[in-house]
Amino acid sequence: MSKLKIIRYGAWAAVIVLAFVTAVTLITQVIAPSANRSTLQPAAIGGPFELVNAAGETVTEADLDGKPSAILFGFTFCPDVCPTTLSEMQGWIEALGPDADKLNYLFVTVDPERDTPQVMGDYVAAFDERIKGLSGSRQQVDAMLQAYKVYSKKVPLDDGDYTMDHSAAVYLMDADNRFFGTIAYNEAEETALLKLRRLVKETPEAS
Repeated sequence: MSKLKIIRYGAWAAVIVLAFVTAVTLITQVIAPSANRSTLQPAAIGGPFELVNAAGETVTEADLDGKPSAILFGFTFCPDVCPTTLSEMQGWIEALGPDADKLNYLFVTVDPERDTPQVMGDYVAAFDERIKGLSGSRQQVDAMLQAYKVYSKKVPLDDGDYTMDHSAAVYLMDADNRFFGTIAYNEAEETALLKLRRLVKETPEAS
């Protein structure tokens, strides 16, 4: 089996794991007695972070307040998942029309050793200026990956280089940076748009 297939399988496995966590969270919230939710409810997805944008400015979760967000985790050397999803995100932005400006769009690297803030900025500029590329130190990136329950692993290649296996879903967060759901890799455009429009509609600050 080729390494590219292994990477793709890993990405799909990460999507399945994330979907399972989301389903368990929703089920627990519905059926668990309130007195027991503190022990039964899975850990929340999302939280404080501190990264750097292409201009060298610090970006934290506070900069997202007031708007819901669509966040993709990946890397600029990604052979297919990341450029495909960013192209889809570009299409969502166009299809949303005026509502597009009611959302934040982030592309966060899982490979800060190669993806400097400037590299990230140049990369997302090829898609849409409203998509913001974020990087930072290894410690800063790892802290956000942990808070958002993002799977990421360095995979060595035969030529001595490496690639990254990582979660492939787009994370949807509300205006208070609380987890809202996901858009799966290669999800149908009409389904993705329904989720984004519902996110905007159900966020008072975005209306």
